[in-house]
Amino acid sequence: MTRRRWIADEFSGNHAALTGDHADHLVRVLRARVGQEFDIATGAVLRRGRIVTIEDGRVEFELGDEVLAAAIPNVTLLLAIFKFDRMEWAIEKCTELGATRIVPVIARRTDAHLASAAAKRAGRWRRIALQASEQSRRAAPPEITDAMKLPTATALPGRLRIVLAESEKQTSLRDVLDSAEGEILLAIGPEGGWADDELQLFQKAGWISASLGTTILRAETAAIAAAAVVVSELS
Repeated sequence: MTRRRWIADEFSGNHAALTGDHADHLVRVLRARVGQEFDIATGAVLRRGRIVTIEDGRVEFELGDEVLAAAIPNVTLLLAIFKFDRMEWAIEKCTELGATRIVPVIARRTDAHLASAAAKRAGRWRRIALQASEQSRRAAPPEITDAMKLPTATALPGRLRIVLAESEKQTSLRDVLDSAEGEILLAIGPEGGWADDELQLFQKAGWISASLGTTILRAETAAIAAAAVVVSELS
């Protein structure tokens, strides 16, 4: 039987712990008990863990043998900020698919209220990514950065940097990925797409434009579809 996987809040040597709501979920919802075994992710290492103590807001594990974790491609998604309920769904699903970093971006067409509220949402986005990582048996959650403005985001380094653009008619995302290796950066625009001057900014910074096809997709659908294509092609 496949063991459930948890990402430790604390770890040192052969011991690890879940704390707060994280621990309460394991105890109250999953009825955890002393002696049960789970896979416990401690940084870059995944180990078998056995529950040794259960307290209010804390579950402690004794760690055993290392467990082999599947490697995932190094994919950074730049998500232009859009409606929070849909963005949360995109973060959850892109985490399940294997994104290693998610960068919220303030674009020209990002609603001003959403842009100003993004900083307060970062903690919630990270919790969603943590839960999705455990559900999908990842060894670590993706990094969720603080929101940044587009000029800063376009300067992020990467071996291959791709911006999805509705105006791109000839080059598909799969075409660009044919010989890809190393870190991939993939930028997905807001509702209404990237403005013309923003696409020019990407071009000047050396990004490659690509398309997901002729269908116009919602921002969250484009993010999930693009992540699926990239991870599938590079796995």
